[in-house]
Amino acid sequence: MRDLTELLDPELKGPIKQMLSQMPPMNFNDLPAARAASKQMMAAMKSQLPVIPGVITEDKNVPGPKGEPDVTVRIYRPEKQSGLLPALLWIHGGGYMLGEIDQEDFTAKQFTLAGNCVVVSVEYRLAPENPYPAPLEDCYAALKWLAAHARDLKVNLSRIAVGGASAGGGLASGLAILARDRAEVQIMFQLLIYPMINDCNVAPPGDVLPDTLFWTRENNLQGWRSFLGCEPGGAGISCYAAAFRAESLAGLPPAYITVGDIDLFAEEDVAYARRLIAAGVPTELHVYPGGCHAFDMLVPGADISKRFTADIHRALKRALHF
Repeated sequence: MRDLTELLDPELKGPIKQMLSQMPPMNFNDLPAARAASKQMMAAMKSQLPVIPGVITEDKNVPGPKGEPDVTVRIYRPEKQSGLLPALLWIHGGGYMLGEIDQEDFTAKQFTLAGNCVVVSVEYRLAPENPYPAPLEDCYAALKWLAAHARDLKVNLSRIAVGGASAGGGLASGLAILARDRAEVQIMFQLLIYPMINDCNVAPPGDVLPDTLFWTRENNLQGWRSFLGCEPGGAGISCYAAAFRAESLAGLPPAYITVGDIDLFAEEDVAYARRLIAAGVPTELHVYPGGCHAFDMLVPGADISKRFTADIHRALKRALHF
């Protein structure tokens, strides 16, 4: 079987090989332990990041879906905001089973300044305790709250975008389809960072199908199984849960999709971009040779990671302000 570490970008190869040799594989059979390990890893990564000044943050509990608990959101705004700004509803990753808004502070603050916008980060309920549609409906409730309180937040109601990374990108893409179909809130852009969008991509690794780094094929199967509350890949899965299943992508907002070429999600993301283009949706696609899943977070100082982040910031600013 191919050793994918040999395909990594030269600047990623050494650090990632070292990480893989030192950390045990993520085991979702013991979910509390996996969540604790993920939180510890995220905290260690955050401790290495620089402080970003010039951003004001505020946590709020906003009304959740009807009959369900409130949703916590964290609002980020430029310290020197004057007048109305665009907004980005940001959704964290974690395979639908892990993650929290705390892990997104650095990214959200970067988006706030790079995009000159208000960012609202969503603390959605996690699977398997809360399978689909709970996480997506939490995100939709946050989107509706953002739109309803646009004036209070000094947000331009006509310039609201959604975005997310990994499972967060999956939720963002499903949210874009849901918002189109419910026609209550207009989304003007979707920022999809290595999005997890196809529940049929759950084949086990084999001689001709290599496993992937950090987010493995077994992880993917467990993530989809937890989120859907049933076996993935079968009939009857909603396109709001797995955007790749949508029969029509017409009428969706412009999209920016970015992924590394040795990420498990590379093929589904490229195929989704092609389908968006065919449906007449303005779409920008970036594929980074030698990039595994979350390489930008794992080795942020590498040139490939810096280019990846700079390209995202440039796309966000252009989408929100031009």
